[in-house]
Amino acid sequence: MTQDKYIGSHPPFTSVESLNSQPGSLPSPDRDCALNRSLAGYDYQLPQEQIAQNPAFPRDSARLLVVNSPTHHTHRVFRDLPDLLRPGDLLVMNNTRVIPARLCGYKPSGGLVEVLLLEEQQNNKWLALVKPGRRLQPGARIFFEPHRHREETESLSATVLETDEATGGRVLQFEIPIPGASLIQVLDSFGQMPLPPYITKSQADQSQYQTVYAQQLGAIAAPTAGLHFTPQLLSQLQERGIGSAFVTLHVGVGTFRPVQVEDVTTHKMHGEWVEVSAETVERIHQTQRQGGRIIAVGTTVCRALEGAAESGQLQPFCGKTNLFIYPGYQWRVVEGLITNFHLPRSSLLMLVSALIGRMRLLTLYQEAIASDYRFYSFGDAMLILPDGRQL
Repeated sequence: MTQDKYIGSHPPFTSVESLNSQPGSLPSPDRDCALNRSLAGYDYQLPQEQIAQNPAFPRDSARLLVVNSPTHHTHRVFRDLPDLLRPGDLLVMNNTRVIPARLCGYKPSGGLVEVLLLEEQQNNKWLALVKPGRRLQPGARIFFEPHRHREETESLSATVLETDEATGGRVLQFEIPIPGASLIQVLDSFGQMPLPPYITKSQADQSQYQTVYAQQLGAIAAPTAGLHFTPQLLSQLQERGIGSAFVTLHVGVGTFRPVQVEDVTTHKMHGEWVEVSAETVERIHQTQRQGGRIIAVGTTVCRALEGAAESGQLQPFCGKTNLFIYPGYQWRVVEGLITNFHLPRSSLLMLVSALIGRMRLLTLYQEAIASDYRFYSFGDAMLILPDGRQL
């Protein structure tokens, strides 16, 4: 797959029912086990109008599907969260901050180029997805003009150094117009917020695609489960005795890259940068000792915490994780999860299935669709309580 398909596309939609009524299908539980491994097992149909184009306002007015037992769920509103958790529980959040990673440039010939930054490698050298990619071979030049007027800012340029086989992208060396500056420092003048391609009619401003607790610059997509929190809601949670701790996972291509292999267990995740501090590890251990529960705010927090515990025990970690969580995974840290509704055939759908079970999750998705929930990045949320996990 070329990098062009990562920009502006999402997987096809087929029905859950069709997967379970095919002639000659395996008897249960062998059929379910096979579908757990099969890419086709993670399809569902979604009406186009239920793809949220704008976030709920205020943020905590989003709807919340609460899974509180293996067989029961309720419909609430996100601001009800303090009443749904227990004093002594710990919410773990991702404090990454989205950078304006989408740049529109042009070649010397005048042809337009779209660039989506993925990650900095060193000294203003970045891995990026480019469109059209096939025409940008090593040595090609790209030029960018500022969209925000700043007297000290001139045009920005980049040179294609090489092709990256793992992503289909390009490694770009940027020449910064301000001596000694980094690309991050001038991105506000040249870049735009990288909203997902299925958000096509949004009136949201850039601040609405950041969590209220975003701090660490580096993500190219928001950790969307956290978009529902407001400062007031965070204060109410604290007053209720519900703690909070932070990790950093810079959301990148590993999170949103489509799964393409039919046997999902062979999917290879692209590494994403993670930091789980000693302070957060101690907060988690203290919560567990006191009988509290660890509730991850988003799938990125799941990957960060479980990645930091791959040795068998949670410990401070700073580096990249390519952990891929799918049904059959043995959870080490995370007990509950707040998450949005995810695209079909995505690694995120597989991660949530590992916590609650694939068929249960797809059944809940059908309930959410029938109840007019809003889906994807600006959509509504689901709370999976520890008592609602797969038995």
